[in-house]
Amino acid sequence: MTALDELYLTEKDVVTGKTKTLPALHPGRRSERAFPRYRPPPKVPWPSAEWEEFQSRTASLAEGFDWLLALPHHRFWCQVIFDESLQKCLDAYLSSAPRKFDATAMGDGARDLTPEMDKVQGRLHRGVFMTFLRMSTHKESKEHFLSPSAFGEIIYNHFLFDIPKIMDLCVLFGKGNGPLLHKMIQNVFAQQPSYFVDLDESLTTILQVLGSILETCGLASEGPQKLGERPRTTPRDMPLLDLADIILYLCDICVTLWAFLEVFPLAAQTFHKHDFCARLASFYELLVPELESAIKRRCREDPRLASDLWRRLSHSKKKMAELFHLLVQHLCLQPILESSSENIQPFVEEFLQIFASILQERRFLREYDALFPVADDVSLLQQASPHLDETRTSYLLQAVKGAWEEEEEAGRGSRGRRGPQKTPLPKGADIKTTNVGPPKAALEAMQKEDEVLGAHAPRVTGAELTSLISQVKDLLPDLADDYVVSCLREYDYNVEKVIHHLLEGKLDRLTTPEPTPLLRSRHNIFQDDAFDVFSTDRVDVSRIQKGKRSERTSTRLLLGDKSFLEAQRDRYGLYSVVAEEVPPWQEVSPSYEDEYDDTYDGNQVGANDADDPHDELLNRRPFTVPQVLRSKQHKGQGMEPEEEEEGEEDEEEEEQEGPKDHFVQDPAVLRERAEARRMAFLARKGPRVDPSSASGKGPSKETAPERRRKEAAKATRANHNRRVMADRKRNKGMIPQ
Repeated sequence: MTALDELYLTEKDVVTGKTKTLPALHPGRRSERAFPRYRPPPKVPWPSAEWEEFQSRTASLAEGFDWLLALPHHRFWCQVIFDESLQKCLDAYLSSAPRKFDATAMGDGARDLTPEMDKVQGRLHRGVFMTFLRMSTHKESKEHFLSPSAFGEIIYNHFLFDIPKIMDLCVLFGKGNGPLLHKMIQNVFAQQPSYFVDLDESLTTILQVLGSILETCGLASEGPQKLGERPRTTPRDMPLLDLADIILYLCDICVTLWAFLEVFPLAAQTFHKHDFCARLASFYELLVPELESAIKRRCREDPRLASDLWRRLSHSKKKMAELFHLLVQHLCLQPILESSSENIQPFVEEFLQIFASILQERRFLREYDALFPVADDVSLLQQASPHLDETRTSYLLQAVKGAWEEEEEAGRGSRGRRGPQKTPLPKGADIKTTNVGPPKAALEAMQKEDEVLGAHAPRVTGAELTSLISQVKDLLPDLADDYVVSCLREYDYNVEKVIHHLLEGKLDRLTTPEPTPLLRSRHNIFQDDAFDVFSTDRVDVSRIQKGKRSERTSTRLLLGDKSFLEAQRDRYGLYSVVAEEVPPWQEVSPSYEDEYDDTYDGNQVGANDADDPHDELLNRRPFTVPQVLRSKQHKGQGMEPEEEEEGEEDEEEEEQEGPKDHFVQDPAVLRERAEARRMAFLARKGPRVDPSSASGKGPSKETAPERRRKEAAKATRANHNRRVMADRKRNKGMIPQ
């Protein structure tokens, strides 16, 4: 059988009718069918004229690719090689088609396509992939094939494939088609080694692009700014749309490189020639903190755009860590697993060299260790290599641990960037390998290829939870810690999703209290009861009475309820059986204990002097049952006390007093002296005429009762019984004569 590049076909000319022989690959065999350029879905609301135009254009392209795939082998290659409209259409689709990470990182879907449009878009997507798949196959069958050398020249000279196209293919079709796409690209590189040279040059260009991003953000210039030099623009100062362009471009680059390296691992050696691992970590350390700070400061300008940029930046960070891991895996870990123990030492050394070059990049080291714990890789090395340098591995683990400790300190309140700190070498080389990063199970949801949002993240506590709270509060500092924890728990501890919903207004924003929270520090009369609204959010409203009660007798019924007195009656009844004093002649009870300390039994303390045996302060009154607890039986037996006037009780107490204190004067003598002085004063002043007697009338019948009532009323005021209490104090020697 003859290869297609050497095959000649004889055909009859339709115009002249003559027979002619031409090569199978000839421009004259190209069909005159134009392929319009692909355009992405419009951003305007549906339905509109733009959507109708998009639907018709997509349907036309889908039919065109179905027609192309149905062509015979030689006609297909003639159309692919010589039809410029087809090449432009394919280039437009690879560069403009919606990426998977657009829907994932932005959270709004590729576009809101109707089921019919989605079906047409999927049909076109499949047609483009099958076209490239057929273009990458030089042998379809025993009868239809191209020689390998001719195939390599055709695809290279006619630019059917190049490095940007191959990377775009990996981004668009890598999800779900990895093995088939890997076989495609491997065949292209195998048949045309010049693509490795192009890849080397492309990586140089990519590194230059990363450097230009740093220059645009004012992070690549060395030394202080010179006089007269144009002021450097930082992400915090540039317009918000320019900042958005940088982040979108960064996200596209990171996802594209990751997808390409995942599909085509043989490119890892070319990446390593450019020291890509160390440059990527340094690029991350310089740019990512500045972009995060810029988004936090600019989030008030456009909350929705800031939320989208934050999610894209988070997606870019994740992809940079995964790209680094792919390089480490293909350069070191995979060869260690596949090689014998005698040949793995160069790969172990390469692993240690790679991580030694990034130990000062603390932020990137934490990002990588969160997704791919370094301790697991070190454990693999310890199992595979019997001659592993424990000192170097211990130093590496201590550096990772130090990076996490810095993050924990920052979460406790020390804000701001901290410079890299050197981790001291351990004194001994027998330090055990431990997982110094966060738990691996807590990050399983982040391992999905094109998903930023986890599905079911486990419960997070400790330093990791503090770090998540600080990430949210860095962008939204007015939120309370408890509220942030509730939001994180609701969305499975996914910071990007929580920030997105907060900025979109889908969650109620609860701000932090004032610096001096008076409501929490001060107590009130309802403290910790059923109506304390400051300590609980739930109040039993059924216990709240609105307005005046309809039952007029409710108060009377409440006061008439004496059921509680039954329990109190028994309690007070016990006091009547208690022996207050034991007479000295009474025999000692059997329960008397010899251990009783009677040292101070004979001492009188305070004012309880034994100067007056009849003093009521020393003599207890007999126990009396309260009136409210007295039963009818007690009342019938005359247990109810007689109501006597206070003045009369005091006089009786004075009359019943025993012998007076000989060290003080007799109050009767003092009263006689006072009466004599008063009579002398009245005698000097002259006789006082009583108005009632002057009128010829004696005292009325109401005079005596009024005087008694007035005397009795003195006991109801604040200073009642002053005379009696004064005499009592004087008798005790408390008032000097």
